[in-house]
Amino acid sequence: MTPVSGAILSLAYIFGLLIAGMVWAKYVLFVVGCVAAIVMPAFWRTGPRSRIWLAAGAISLLAVFYLQLRQPQPTLDDISTHVAPANQEQLVTVQGKVASIPRLTRNQEAQFWFEARRLSEVEGKDGPAEMGRLATGKLYVTLPLLRATGLKPGQPISVTGFLYKPKPAANPGGFDFRSYLARQGAFAGLKGRQIRLPDEDEKSRKQWAWWRIRQRVIRAQVRWLGSPAGLLVSSMVMGRRSVDLPYDLRDQFIQVGLAHTLAASGFHVSLVLGAILTLTRWRSRRVRLALGTLALVVFAGLTGFQPSVLRATLMGFAALVALLAERPVKPLGTLLMAAVLLLVFNPLWIWDLGFQFSFLATLGLIVTAPTLAKWLDWLPSPIASLVAVTLGAALWTLPLQLYVFGLVTPYSILANIITAPLIIIISIGGMLSGLTALIWPVLGSVLAWLLFLPVHGLLKLVNLLTDLPGSSIAIGNISLAQTVVLYGLMVAFWLRPQWRKRAWLAVLLAMGLIFIPIWQTQSTLYRATVLATSDEPILVIQQQRQVTLINSGDINTVRFTVLPFLQQQGVNQIDWVISTNSRLDASSGWKELLKHLPIANFYDGSAILDRAAVRPSLAQAVRSRKGNYKTLQIGQAIQIGSTTCKLIVAKPAVLQLQIDGQLWLLLGNLKPDRQKQLAITGRLPRAQALWWSGETLSSELLETLQPEIAIASARTLKPDTIAQLKQHKVQLYWTGRDGAIQWNPDMPEAGFKTTLDLDDDEAFLL
Repeated sequence: MTPVSGAILSLAYIFGLLIAGMVWAKYVLFVVGCVAAIVMPAFWRTGPRSRIWLAAGAISLLAVFYLQLRQPQPTLDDISTHVAPANQEQLVTVQGKVASIPRLTRNQEAQFWFEARRLSEVEGKDGPAEMGRLATGKLYVTLPLLRATGLKPGQPISVTGFLYKPKPAANPGGFDFRSYLARQGAFAGLKGRQIRLPDEDEKSRKQWAWWRIRQRVIRAQVRWLGSPAGLLVSSMVMGRRSVDLPYDLRDQFIQVGLAHTLAASGFHVSLVLGAILTLTRWRSRRVRLALGTLALVVFAGLTGFQPSVLRATLMGFAALVALLAERPVKPLGTLLMAAVLLLVFNPLWIWDLGFQFSFLATLGLIVTAPTLAKWLDWLPSPIASLVAVTLGAALWTLPLQLYVFGLVTPYSILANIITAPLIIIISIGGMLSGLTALIWPVLGSVLAWLLFLPVHGLLKLVNLLTDLPGSSIAIGNISLAQTVVLYGLMVAFWLRPQWRKRAWLAVLLAMGLIFIPIWQTQSTLYRATVLATSDEPILVIQQQRQVTLINSGDINTVRFTVLPFLQQQGVNQIDWVISTNSRLDASSGWKELLKHLPIANFYDGSAILDRAAVRPSLAQAVRSRKGNYKTLQIGQAIQIGSTTCKLIVAKPAVLQLQIDGQLWLLLGNLKPDRQKQLAITGRLPRAQALWWSGETLSSELLETLQPEIAIASARTLKPDTIAQLKQHKVQLYWTGRDGAIQWNPDMPEAGFKTTLDLDDDEAFLL
């Protein structure tokens, strides 16, 4: 078999895994292979014969079935089958073993994987509590931080808390928790409250494990460097997935395009192999091969056998064998071989972002970096090489980055150039420190302490780059079709050397593929989105390139709901903001938002309640980013784009919105008595859309407003409220059932569309 044939068969397997989730995949792939078998030999006369194309189609088809076969499914006694309905909470105790080191979440809780064995109800729902039922499976467990301190993998414990089923993404751009857990083989979570630790025997206390070695290295590097500097060194040596690096520091590195420095990669493998081959240059080939292989296995074990590290390790092993056998190394063939072997071992890794970015970055280094280095030969050789490597990797990962995150990092090349010396010093020093810590932890700590200046210098540089304007720009998520076309364009220019002379044309085509659809969409966009939140109603109005945000929620709502949505939409500035909530956590939510996005005009509807409610720190935060902070007065009409806004009542807030001829009325947390009072006084106008917090509605309010649409920002609604709205023939949406709710004048069904599509049984439970 020729190398080209092998590459085609390898790519066919990868392609089959990539499209396995599409309904039409299994019906089309073999047909495509048959057509290719007929067409390609005539089109590509020196290429593979028909049987290779037929085999490629068959392999793609088998890959689809193989991925479906390996897809994790809950067993009959899986613990997820014992989860109570969504509108009930059931306190349970789960016995089992800790499966991973606890890690800190963004909510400042501890999270770890847990292998369940038995389940007991603390309090029965419909009678006596059931004790000691068999319940197996993998659980995603969160606990208060102090209660998880000291937990170790393999340790038997009992956790008391609330079982729940993970939810899909309720908002555009949100995190699909259900899919994430399913890929890990877990179908339920446990919100822990208490744990019980049985006595640990001496055997388990001294049992050998990779995590113990990893923790030994981390403790040695943190001892005198402190946190986060010591954790940063450990992350640069073993990867951030093996180290509990603070999220704010992790986000800064990602924002300036240095995320790869926190991931164990081919650079680390090259250092390991280079050191082994240098130290053993007088030894026989067998000894050097054995020691090199052992070093690679140890490195992969220390990093936690991550897919991206295993890819680099396999390529390193192939390079080691080729060098010792004095044969030429074929990087592209080695990359494809490593990818196929890993995906045969675990086809689910095809959806692992670390694996995807690692594969594409390495492909860019192989096929694009050499050409870029030739074009940059007018620069000093070290700088040209560094720019070529950085740009080559960035070009091949950019389409995937835009598809997943919708972000670009303009300072990425600059950041990689100016931080390269520090990164090399820290990486080499960190590896020496880690290796020494395995033998003598104190000496390992001393070597780590010697990295104090370069580590803190790197931290200051990253802080400086993060504070620069435009360090991270949101352009919005591109579509799957755009992503495929962009990669097709890149492959075409790579396969056709004569096209490389017109690289400017490829750049123009790529920019057109990215920005023309975005410009066309934004120039005609008119949409209102009620985000699915649990603490406060939030509305985003987008009209062309102007954005209005009503309320923000607390810090967590901003981080996990508001910012991901705005990032997905390509929003880099908010033009108008209206705040109707006077709670302190709402003020902290706005300050968190201002760290990421400037606000041009801020109208505070809560500041008129009393002088103490005026939030000077919030006003200062808005003005520090060149925004206008104003108090929203009762009865004051504000024109925000083509939308007219008027505050009718301050507390709880009642806000009137005129959106494209439709009157929306936002009711705060109004009790039925207060609703009745406002309805009787005639202060409320008739509204096409009633948007409220899910409280029980008074009949007088509904008679006065006579809404056509009702939108509840609530997890659950009382059956009486649902029946009442149905009796008044009001179309009901609520975020707990439907997820985010979007309105667009061009949409069917009165212009409303929901994010979630649940069946009737699930909707009833919600």
